[in-house]
Amino acid sequence: MSRLIGAALVLAGLLYPLAVHFGEGRIAPWQFALLLGALWLGRALSGGGNRWLAAAALLFCAVLALAGNAQLLRWYPVLLSGALLAVFGASLLRGMPIAERLARLSEPELPPRAVRYTRRVTWVWCLFFSSTA
Repeated sequence: MSRLIGAALVLAGLLYPLAVHFGEGRIAPWQFALLLGALWLGRALSGGGNRWLAAAALLFCAVLALAGNAQLLRWYPVLLSGALLAVFGASLLRGMPIAERLARLSEPELPPRAVRYTRRVTWVWCLFFSSTA
């Protein structure tokens, strides 16, 4: 079930700009918030993904629903980039970098060279997220 919700979130993320563009004026902001909030709540309750990312997305959905301001719809991608920057950046400060965690899913025993490489990859993702936030 977690994979299905995760796939729905990826699809919603890809289609989000089109949905906002074509839905503006036709779909109320609270309806966007309800759909996104339901997906993120499902993701959080199924134990998939990062809890902080889900909490940030749910908080945004609540603000969007309560404010009812269509301009806030354009802030969702910025919020996600900022939250992912925080998650990836925090992984560089303590614990295992995100890219290393992902690499260890397929190769549990990484050589030191690969560990250094995954740390650099996590830095590159941080740069990417900082440019989109």
